[in-house]
Amino acid sequence: MTASIEISESVRYYYGQVLQSSNDLKTSACCSIDAMPDYLKALLKGLHPEVLERFYGCGSPLPPALWGKTVLDLGCGSGRDCYLLSKLVGPEGRVIGVDMTPEQLEVAVRHRDWHAERFGYANVEFLHGHIENLAAIGIEDSSIDVVISNCVINLSPEKPRVLAEIFRVLKPGGELYFSDVFADRRIPAPLRQDPVLLGECLGGALYWEDFRRILHELGCPDVRVVKQNSISLDDPEVAAKIGMVTVSAFKLPLEDRCEDYGQVACYLGTIPEHLHAFDLDDHHHFETGRPLRVCGNTADMLSASRYAQHFQVLGEKSRHFGLFDCTPGSQTESGTSNGLCC
Repeated sequence: MTASIEISESVRYYYGQVLQSSNDLKTSACCSIDAMPDYLKALLKGLHPEVLERFYGCGSPLPPALWGKTVLDLGCGSGRDCYLLSKLVGPEGRVIGVDMTPEQLEVAVRHRDWHAERFGYANVEFLHGHIENLAAIGIEDSSIDVVISNCVINLSPEKPRVLAEIFRVLKPGGELYFSDVFADRRIPAPLRQDPVLLGECLGGALYWEDFRRILHELGCPDVRVVKQNSISLDDPEVAAKIGMVTVSAFKLPLEDRCEDYGQVACYLGTIPEHLHAFDLDDHHHFETGRPLRVCGNTADMLSASRYAQHFQVLGEKSRHFGLFDCTPGSQTESGTSNGLCC
């Protein structure tokens, strides 16, 4: 048995046989749920209790502006995020959940009719398969608007294959929006093979720079952090600094640096859950009606994605003014700021 198969089987066994509820977790990594917006908390109350009990994610990777879209959830488990997405995409949207663990999928599928009756429509389907090979379960090229994943990509022994499959199935302008565990260094081999550390998202934590390099090779040179939280580790053997990070990456022909083309973006306030302001990432805060200077990449993210109808982007790339002032920080602290980018 190859190392990749051994890791997959270990993960499958851990999530299928060892974990029966969140009470069975041995570390705090999969319990580090970041603050969820109030509108999502309200939707949680409408989900089946068993679906919630069998949830093991580390974040809340549910972006805005999903109405009518097709969303793919990789490693959907018991279906919690899929059923949240069902409400967010609405009856004209579609949600596809993929997982390799039959025991988890059984919970998700068993409560599908329950949620459909409660919501008044059925728009969720679950597929049994591996996230490294989405073609094998019929996910076609350029067929998905948004791919999400909640603390699952770290479990894969073949992360480059997973990320390549994601960008294959995303439509042009589509977005990868996921929460996962990242480390400030490569995790040593003995820890990567520990069943508990692996199963609870520590052993397979991605080294951020390796992740960035993989996406760059896939044609995605501009990866944005949406939010991040440090994780308090219970295992003294793990010397690396570990954190939960929510990441956004668009399938767009972006540049590898933030370039200044004199462009300005203005949020129209038309996303229902974000009437007064919208955060594209951790340093792009758009107040409704207030223009903000943006780099060329940010302008493209806003004008060539599902966000296009919610923004007015002014300026063409006919003139170039050099590198954009892209020092991260709070854009609301100074009205005279030159603007901040990635």
